[in-house]
Amino acid sequence: MNAFAEKLELAKLTPEQFTQVLETLHMLGETGAGIELSSLETEVLVDVVQRASREQLKAIADHRELRSAFLDEIFRRMSDHFAPERARHVDFVVAWRFTDGDGEDGFDRFQTVIEDGVCVSSTDLARTPDTTITLSVDDFIRMATGNAAVAAMFVTGKVKVKGEYAPAVRFSGYFDIPKPSGS
Repeated sequence: MNAFAEKLELAKLTPEQFTQVLETLHMLGETGAGIELSSLETEVLVDVVQRASREQLKAIADHRELRSAFLDEIFRRMSDHFAPERARHVDFVVAWRFTDGDGEDGFDRFQTVIEDGVCVSSTDLARTPDTTITLSVDDFIRMATGNAAVAAMFVTGKVKVKGEYAPAVRFSGYFDIPKPSGS
């Protein structure tokens, strides 16, 4: 799967073709064919996001199944890339709201809890958040893979924060996100 993803010439694909390739791979994963998004190394996923156009990432965000698959995969990987030594004495809950979703009030929602040196993310919204971050799925994909300047996203209003601002600003610093190969 990694070799296939690395060889994809994304610049030659329209957003529709890009989503069709991903949709086919996702369908193969769902049928148990052994080809799954979760088998991609994080470094390769980061590189694919870097090479994808904004329109291609927006097409993922607009595709219900791929949107869900990418969000689930990114949140699943958060605990793998969490750097607990950077989050000593840090306990907080971040609620994520993604625009144009199918959930309550038109948002898809996740929650990330960093507590006692552990990071857990899920769609379970049982905890009261210290901060709520609202953004589009395509901007989140770019941000979560290190392919966007987080500070610029805050300044330009692409990321909206309600509640405590500090956890939102410091959040990415608690993770070792692989750098895109072009960096």
